[in-house]
Amino acid sequence: MPNLLAQETSPYLQQHASNPVDWHAWNPDALNLAHEQDKPILLSIGYSACHWCHVMAHESFEDVEVAAVMNAHFVNIKVDREERPDLDQIYQTAHHMLTQRSGGWPLTMFLSPDGTPFFGGTYFPKQARYNLPAFPDLLKRVAEVYAEKRAELAEQGQQMIAALAETLPRPSGSGVWLNDSPLALAVKQHSANYDSVHGGFGGAPKFLHPAELDLLLRRSHATGDKQTLHTAHHTLQQMARGGLYDQLGGGFCRYSVDERWDIPHFEKMLYDNGLLLTLYCDAWQNNGDPLFARVIEQTVGWVLREMQSPEGGYYSSLDADSEHEEGKFYVWQRDEIRALLSADEYTLIAAYYGLDGPVNFEHHAWNLRVNAPLAEISQRLVLSAEQATALLGSAQKKLFVARERRIRPGRDEKILGAWNGLMITGMARAARVFDRPEWLHSAQRAMDFVRNALWHDDKLLATYKDGKAHLNAYLDDHAFLLNALLELMQAEFRSVDLAFAIQLGDALLARFEDKQIGGFFFTSHDHEVLIQRNKIGQDNATPAGNGIAAQALLRLSLITGETRYAEAAERCLKLFFSALQQNAAYHSSLCTALAEYLQPSAVLVLRGTASATSTWQSALRSCYLPNVMTIVLADEVANLPEVLDKPHAEKTTAWLCHGTQCLPPITNIDELIEELSGSEG
Repeated sequence: MPNLLAQETSPYLQQHASNPVDWHAWNPDALNLAHEQDKPILLSIGYSACHWCHVMAHESFEDVEVAAVMNAHFVNIKVDREERPDLDQIYQTAHHMLTQRSGGWPLTMFLSPDGTPFFGGTYFPKQARYNLPAFPDLLKRVAEVYAEKRAELAEQGQQMIAALAETLPRPSGSGVWLNDSPLALAVKQHSANYDSVHGGFGGAPKFLHPAELDLLLRRSHATGDKQTLHTAHHTLQQMARGGLYDQLGGGFCRYSVDERWDIPHFEKMLYDNGLLLTLYCDAWQNNGDPLFARVIEQTVGWVLREMQSPEGGYYSSLDADSEHEEGKFYVWQRDEIRALLSADEYTLIAAYYGLDGPVNFEHHAWNLRVNAPLAEISQRLVLSAEQATALLGSAQKKLFVARERRIRPGRDEKILGAWNGLMITGMARAARVFDRPEWLHSAQRAMDFVRNALWHDDKLLATYKDGKAHLNAYLDDHAFLLNALLELMQAEFRSVDLAFAIQLGDALLARFEDKQIGGFFFTSHDHEVLIQRNKIGQDNATPAGNGIAAQALLRLSLITGETRYAEAAERCLKLFFSALQQNAAYHSSLCTALAEYLQPSAVLVLRGTASATSTWQSALRSCYLPNVMTIVLADEVANLPEVLDKPHAEKTTAWLCHGTQCLPPITNIDELIEELSGSEG
């Protein structure tokens, strides 16, 4: 018989519905049951695309004997970290405090019935190995400790609650003066951690760091620092050439297990790819690198092909595993490739992807990565650039078609507000930069879905699947979607997007802001009471909600003229300023917001006929203008804010404003570009 998880919408929870474990979702009934039975809670947090989550499930949660121990001694609660990031954040922090080790997934925590953690770990094997105890033995020992040492656990729990409270930012007093010192510090700290050989930051495992790369691109533009620009561009180039990137189908995996970007954990997450689309567009505008354009084209192709639901929203992720093997869908045997290609195609592909060298994956397989530049290979093989490009293209097409016949990784088809915000931003930016209406249509469809499916009774919900939207939305949902709306309006202005942006901006201030000391809580004021209420400024795999909220509110203030949005952003920056002064590198999205506050973006309004304004837009596409918000109004639009309400004219006219100071109307595109270059420099 299925357990209670069969009633849930999360694909990850549903995967455990047939386990012999008496699983519960996190809800009041499960927590009350722990109180009534005086049992500790076994909390297991994971997500659908997680390889080691599946391993632990197959080893332990599907095992009748292990399940019997779990059911006898614990109230077992399974959580999808993507639906409940609030719980994941709290218990990852608690895990670090208890073990002094970094966390991850699956996260295995043992809690008192009131939710206070007293022991934890990540993956535990069924039999003892990897210097880890056997999970059944661990369960029995934890149950004994809970039964015999209740007083000690209660005291430890009080200390844990106090320690969690200490992680919240503290106000620095009324005299905070915001200045640009953290910006230089962030660049210095990132530069010190930069891998000058392979790109990226630090060693293995190597993560993507999108907020950090975004800040470096912006700071290099603001200061003219060529080394900072090189750090960002080199990292993006190395990532795109590596095995982290799907060389045949587009899209990036979550991180690389090595420092060379060769072998990833093969799950593909929507949020990573939305953030990277935006970054690669910005980098392409900087240097016109065709590699960046190819990455954008392929990644958008993957999103349209595999990640957009018929209803419009974007799905969450693809699993790392297929047929119970990590990466099996993506890797190749050399003879398999040789059999699919002509002799000339294989000779080129073998050199290009390193098939003529040692294997780089398990079971004598290759995960494809660019081993040498095509120009170098064409010279070695005495081919023209055109011949080499044609052979590469035909070979890639054959390999892609063959791969499409394989058994696919699973897809998590829940639709999350926050992650859709990140992908809508990336798709809208790519559509604007490369003039691709079909990409813009995809982004608009996704936003229309969010507005129709996740916005109910002036309140945003977090997740949707199978016709059901539920769970209070978090700070990230509001901030990332607001940012996406601001990007959408720059690709094509729609009044409905401006109206929704104002609703989300108002909700941020009303439901998340700490009115006493500033900043935004991760959960809303009417959210379930948990053992901690986080207020996060540090970037992780995604930028900090406080950082993106501050950025978006500053820009919303610019185009609406409503100062309350900018004032909330300022209070947020003042709260986190001491953290920025100490560890700026960990707060890159807040540093980006600080730079925006210190030098507000210009607002550029273009008005004229659609055909005339399109010529001006084409001229601006290759310009990297991170400090300019461009709104094109080709038709009559009613009820515009005063900032945008410029008179319609047959001849295209530009209004360029810095705060309350506006230049005279500009009717010559060359003059406009000259003005923009001056204001951006």
